[in-house]
Amino acid sequence: MNIGVNSSLTLLIIAFFLSLILTPFFQKLFTWIGGNLYTPIRGGTPRAVGIAPLIVLLLFFPPPGNYLIGLIGFFAFIDDLIGRKRIKGLPFELGQLSRGVGMILVMVIGYFFFGPVSILIALMVQPLNIADMQPGTATSTVIVMSTLMTILLYLTTGNPYSLALIILAVVLGYSPLDYQGKIMMGEVGNHSFAVGLGILYTLLGINVAHFHGWGSLGVFLVVLVLLLITSFLIAFLRRDNLKNFLENNLQIQNPGFGDLLMDVLTGGGLGDLLRGIILKQRQITVKHNLLIILGLRRLFYNPHTT
Repeated sequence: MNIGVNSSLTLLIIAFFLSLILTPFFQKLFTWIGGNLYTPIRGGTPRAVGIAPLIVLLLFFPPPGNYLIGLIGFFAFIDDLIGRKRIKGLPFELGQLSRGVGMILVMVIGYFFFGPVSILIALMVQPLNIADMQPGTATSTVIVMSTLMTILLYLTTGNPYSLALIILAVVLGYSPLDYQGKIMMGEVGNHSFAVGLGILYTLLGINVAHFHGWGSLGVFLVVLVLLLITSFLIAFLRRDNLKNFLENNLQIQNPGFGDLLMDVLTGGGLGDLLRGIILKQRQITVKHNLLIILGLRRLFYNPHTT
């Protein structure tokens, strides 16, 4: 028993220090390479440094979880490399296409391991992507939610060394430079952590559903609730920035928390792409007070109107 405990603790320590070492390595490498891996934001910041935690997660996260993390990480890194290049005649960018392919593959391949909940595992990419638009927010989200999962998985399994601790160790090793605003996770980082969290939520959902006899629907609902809690947390952490963005960029006056939450759930390039496809050039005006409180002004804001 002591050998197992010591082995688990050793692996966590190694994962932490490997993430801690690889992060500044890729910071310097991507600064030197430049191109789309280096952005002028904050006076010059290497992005896609989240490849460091991705590598560590691939090494320490067991199958099938590391398969799904590796899939989304690969296609997300292509997005980071390509940058914002549009496809002629199509309403989306090459990076968005790559990211979308990665999400679909996570849904399809994940289905054989986890069932329908693989859809939610892939959709975790959306809120974490919005979180990464502000230094430290995605990192804080992963730290808070992996800590919560560590506690809940321990309570439901009795095992103090859950997979949540691997994600927690990796993000703690990555976090110092991110909190200082000296690096950006990029799509490769926030997507990898998103799928990792989605897998943790699924493991908890399986435990809870099995205990109560809820079946696959119960697993789906547990993960859905955790996805919404994650989105609430991100909306709270980014509340000031999101309010400024909605007021100044989208002209949504006096945005409430519902608008902030809806931006986390449906904002960004992917959400706007779907709005353009569904609404085309139609703009829906929301006037009912309850619908405004629920954030439907943000949900139906269509940037493709002329």
